[in-house]
Amino acid sequence: MLFSSAIFLFLYLPSFLVIYYLLPKRWHNTFLFFASLLFYAWGEGPVVLVLLLSALVNYVAGRLIEQGRRQTGLWVSLIGSLSLLFYYKYANFFVDSIRGTAEIFALPIGQSLTLGHIALPIGISFYTFQGISYTLDIYWGRIKANRSFLDYGTYVAMFPHQIAGPIVRYADIAPELADRSTTIEKFGIGAERFILGLAKKVLLANTFASLADTVFNAPATSYGTATAWLGIVAYSLQIYFDFSGYSDMAIGLGKMVGFDFKENFNYPYVARSIQDFWRRWHISLSSWFRDYVYIPLGGSRASKLRTYRNLLIVFFVTGLWHGASWNFIIWGLFHGLFLLIERAGLGKRLERAWPPIAHGYTILVVLVGWVFFRVETLPEAIHFLQKMLGLGIQSTTVMAYPLTYFLQPELIVSLLIGLVLTTPVYPHFQRGMERLTARLAPIGSLINSLYVAGLFSLFVLAVMYLAADTYNPFIYFRF
Repeated sequence: MLFSSAIFLFLYLPSFLVIYYLLPKRWHNTFLFFASLLFYAWGEGPVVLVLLLSALVNYVAGRLIEQGRRQTGLWVSLIGSLSLLFYYKYANFFVDSIRGTAEIFALPIGQSLTLGHIALPIGISFYTFQGISYTLDIYWGRIKANRSFLDYGTYVAMFPHQIAGPIVRYADIAPELADRSTTIEKFGIGAERFILGLAKKVLLANTFASLADTVFNAPATSYGTATAWLGIVAYSLQIYFDFSGYSDMAIGLGKMVGFDFKENFNYPYVARSIQDFWRRWHISLSSWFRDYVYIPLGGSRASKLRTYRNLLIVFFVTGLWHGASWNFIIWGLFHGLFLLIERAGLGKRLERAWPPIAHGYTILVVLVGWVFFRVETLPEAIHFLQKMLGLGIQSTTVMAYPLTYFLQPELIVSLLIGLVLTTPVYPHFQRGMERLTARLAPIGSLINSLYVAGLFSLFVLAVMYLAADTYNPFIYFRF
């Protein structure tokens, strides 16, 4: 069940909210837990047992650590959680890699090593990392273990952040699990955030997805250099508005039921370095790797060589976290390499450089990196990069997808809106509206009413797009 689906918007969510607010406060966690299991099981069926098993493993591990069996509890968490993740997400990749290597070197093991396709449970990367952060925080003495499996299970299974993040740490919402407030004002802020996220996903991300998929799925001879650049720009906008849109919806849903999730995106495409980009992109993931991998490895406290090693390990794992593919690993190491270069001295030069130059460098690196992230294989990535450079196979006939094929009024407007909204123009608009409302107090309520009407219109427009059966891909299936 997707947040951007009619079944969620008009059946599940309204029913959930009505029952949730009618129930006494002491039943909120119980209802949220079982409603979240229903949400997950709607599309995943029995695979919901994997989520419950992961939650049980880390719940038991946390109790063991707090009871003094620290090493046992930690290993129960790490081995149990990572075993599930490895089996479901990486077993096929591991076997296929061994078989491919064996075929290259004509080793007999490649013929006998087989493994049936293992379906990837949606969200397993998110709830695995949440479980590990929970037990590590207990191990390091930062938090106390929750004695109620129901409350801990509510944290793990909570449907707002369950299948697409952000990675919510137990420590951040532990007080709200025990006692949280739900007010009309907070509900309104949550509804506003949800609508804005839905609009990002349906009106922008889906539009750019259609364009990007057309380019990336087309034969290399059917488009030229300009179209290749348009394709990767479209994909860059798609993945940003899809990821940040889902995070907005998750944060909004959380507020509707009394939780305050941390921000997950902070306009990453305005960054002026790759370091700055990773402070703004998928913040919950980058901060998780910083706190639970980079710092425990030694961070930047040791020699430069060890710091560089630690960074490469982190970005190797970051790439692997996103998917069982060598292209994801290359994407991670590609970003890691530029972080090393910036730490070696480029970063200071970028700080002194003319901002458009620093920004242009960052966007170029990010766009090239997205090529590896988007395509399935390394040869495909190389061919696409050659197209972007005007190299490789050129068409000898009329191209099926010249740049003019895509330059329709609706798409041009969407691209312009998308590019503008990758900058913090909306927060500036909100602050301006607040100042205007305060200055024109007699008509402040009218201005607020117009804003609410605008949000409602945005919601209706998004629903109309969904009703028209427009392209609505779910890119988290890969993660």
